[in-house]
Amino acid sequence: MIGWQTFEAWCVRSHWRRRGAAFFAGALSILSMAPFHLWPVLWLTLPALVRLIAISEPIEPVRSRWRPWQRWRSGWAAETGWWFGFGYHVFGLFWVGEAFLVEAEVFGWLLPVAVTGLPAGLALFSATATAIVAAVEARTNVQRVLALAIAVSAAEWLRGHILTGFPWNILGYALTYPLPLMQSASLVGIYVLTFLSVMIFALPVAVWHDGGQGAVRALARRTAAIAVSLALIPVAVMWAYGQWRLARYAEASLVPNPPVKVRLVQPSVKQRDKWRGEHQRRIFDLHMMLSQTGPDGKNDGARGISLIVWPESAMPFYPLEQPIALQEIGEMLPPGTFLAAGGLRQERSDAGRRAFNSLMVYGHGGHGGSATVDGVYDKLHLVPFGEYLPMQPVMEAIGLQQLTRFRGGFSIGAGERQNLEIPGLGRFVPLICYEIIFPLEIHNRRAQPRALLNVTNDGWFGDTTGPRQHLHQARVRAVEEGIPLIRAANNGISAVFDPLGRIVAQIPLNVPGAVDASLPISVASPMYVLWGDKLLLLLMGIGGAVLIRGRASRP
Repeated sequence: MIGWQTFEAWCVRSHWRRRGAAFFAGALSILSMAPFHLWPVLWLTLPALVRLIAISEPIEPVRSRWRPWQRWRSGWAAETGWWFGFGYHVFGLFWVGEAFLVEAEVFGWLLPVAVTGLPAGLALFSATATAIVAAVEARTNVQRVLALAIAVSAAEWLRGHILTGFPWNILGYALTYPLPLMQSASLVGIYVLTFLSVMIFALPVAVWHDGGQGAVRALARRTAAIAVSLALIPVAVMWAYGQWRLARYAEASLVPNPPVKVRLVQPSVKQRDKWRGEHQRRIFDLHMMLSQTGPDGKNDGARGISLIVWPESAMPFYPLEQPIALQEIGEMLPPGTFLAAGGLRQERSDAGRRAFNSLMVYGHGGHGGSATVDGVYDKLHLVPFGEYLPMQPVMEAIGLQQLTRFRGGFSIGAGERQNLEIPGLGRFVPLICYEIIFPLEIHNRRAQPRALLNVTNDGWFGDTTGPRQHLHQARVRAVEEGIPLIRAANNGISAVFDPLGRIVAQIPLNVPGAVDASLPISVASPMYVLWGDKLLLLLMGIGGAVLIRGRASRP
C-alpha cells in the first residue's frame, strides 16, 4: 500500500499533477484494446482512477466564475474523469487524423481539430461517470468501485446511443481477447463486459487497500489472498466457459453440406485515387479481375463460387446508371453466382436529388444480358462529417464540406434495417462500414440470418490501429449474435469469421487480392440475442441497491 500512498501524496500537491496522472492512466488504458490486447494494464490504471476520484477535492478555494465546477468535489471528479477519457480517446482515435491527410491540401488544416475535438467530446461521458461516483460519497474504495462500474457502463451505453452513437473502443472489449474470453460476449454483450471489466480490474486493489490497513499481519495476508482471487477467478471462469464453448462447436461441425463458397475481393485502391474520373475504368477492371482469380492465382471464371463480395463504394460511379458496367458484371457472373458490392445510387424527384451509400446484390445476366439487381440496402447509420454535415446547406454555404466531398451529402436509408434475401443462399444482414460496431442494432429478430455481410472502406486510415480495431469489434458482433461474418474492406482487413469468432479466411492489411472460404453455419441464438441489455439493467439495479443499503447503514 506504500505505492498508492506515494501516488496520492504526489497527486494532491498540484491540480496539474492530478490531471496529468488521469491523462496518463487513460492513455495507458488504450493498450487493453486491439491490436495490443494488453488488458492486464487495467489492474493499474482503473485503480488509479478510483484513487484519483477519492482525492478529488479542491486544494485551495476556487473563486473563478469561469470554472464553477471546481468548487465542488463532484466537479473535480468530473474533471479527473474528463482527463482520463481524453487520454484514452486521443491515443485510441489518433488514426482519425489520417483521413484528413488523404487530401491534405484541402482538409489538413482540420487535423488538429479532429484529433483533439472528438476525444474531448467523448471524454464528457467519462467525466459524467466520475462525477456520479463522487456524488455517491462512498466510504470505502469497494463502494467506490461498484459505483464506478455502474456509472461507466451506463455512460458507455449512452455513448453508443445518443447523438447517433459512437460505441468505439467500449471498455468491455478488454475482456474479448484471446478467443476463449471473447465467448462471454455471447452471454452478456459488450456493455455488461464493461461493468465486469471495472469490477475485475479495480476491485482487487480496492479490497487490498481497504482491508490491508490493519496492523495484524494475518489479516493483511488474508486480504491479499482475497484480492488476488477477485482478480484471477473471474477471468479463469470466463476462460473455462470459452474453452467449453469452442469445444462444443468444433469448426468441422459448422461447415454446411454442400458448402457455400464465398470469395472476398480486396483491391487495396489508394483513397486519394478512388474518386478521380481517370481511374474509374482501372478500378472497375481490378475488381473484375480479382473476382475471377482462384486460389492458384489463375482465372477460374468464378466457377463454384456462390457469392462474391466487393468492399464499400467499390465502383466509384453510379453502377445502376452505367449499362456497360451492368453488362460486364452480368457476363462475369456464372449462373447461380451472386455479387454483393458497395456502390452509390441516387434518386431524383421534384424535390431534388438524394444520394445513398448502398450495398447491392447482382445476379447472372443470362445469355449475355445485363446483371440483375436482386437486392439494395441503403446505409442507415451515416458517419458525421464523413458522409454528411450537420446543417448541411448552411455548412456548404460557408465553404465547408465532408471528407467525401460529395455535394449535398448522403441521405439516410428509409425505414429499419432489412435483411437482403439472396436467392438460394438465404438472408444476409447488410452492414456498411461502422454499422457493424453497434450491438443489437444489426438485424431484425424475426428470423436468424445466414450471415452478417459487412463491406467497408478503411483506406482512409492507413496502416494504423484504426482498421485493426474495426476488425476486432466486427468479430465480436459475430460472437454476440452467433452468426458468421463476411467482411470485405477496400484495403483490409478482409475476413470471414465463424459464429464463434474463429478466422476462416483473411487477407492482410494493404494486400490486394482475393480469398475463398466456405461459409460456416450459424449456432443457436446466444443468450445476449434473447435477453439483450436487460442483464445490464439488472446488474446496475443490484449494484445500486447495495450502494443505497451501504449509505443507509452508516452510523
